[in-house]
Amino acid sequence: MNKRTEITTQTKQNIIDAFWELYCEKRIEKFTVKEITSKAGYNRGTFYEYFTDVYDVLDVIENSLIPSLHELPPISTPTETIGMPLDVFLNIWEQNAKYYSVLLGDNGDPAFASKLKDSIKPAVMKTFEDKPNIDKRELDFILEYILSAMVGVMSYWFGQEDAPSRDELFRLMHKLMEDGVMKHLPR
Repeated sequence: MNKRTEITTQTKQNIIDAFWELYCEKRIEKFTVKEITSKAGYNRGTFYEYFTDVYDVLDVIENSLIPSLHELPPISTPTETIGMPLDVFLNIWEQNAKYYSVLLGDNGDPAFASKLKDSIKPAVMKTFEDKPNIDKRELDFILEYILSAMVGVMSYWFGQEDAPSRDELFRLMHKLMEDGVMKHLPR
């Protein structure tokens, strides 16, 4: 990599880092390009060499955190049940925890959860494409339900002081998916 490319890459990363620091503190509509560039040590013109606006920076960050189909490990179902890849999902979550906890938090981007689910859903759907008697429309709703629950539970998990361990959470989520929620509520 030549010197100019290294400088360009570092400048862009510095702007992204400054944006992220501000984004962790307040909602995106509450800070400006001027605040980002001031924090990063550049002028506004430098910002616009790399990004069109603050939402463009957010898109760059989010897109770097969304696993693409080829990055996900193969998903298999050893039984006829829909064995959601909880371990895969937890691993992705833990690798990106500092970002996911903010993006999926109260001050985060409401669209990020959909982007995340939409990146994982095709891999799971592909697992069932050769199964007979699968109603793809119904499967799509089932996966939306499960992935929404997983995103919600993991967001909640990261925000708790006295959270269960990763293994405890894994077991609970697996039981809920296999047995259903109603079996685990007090009667």
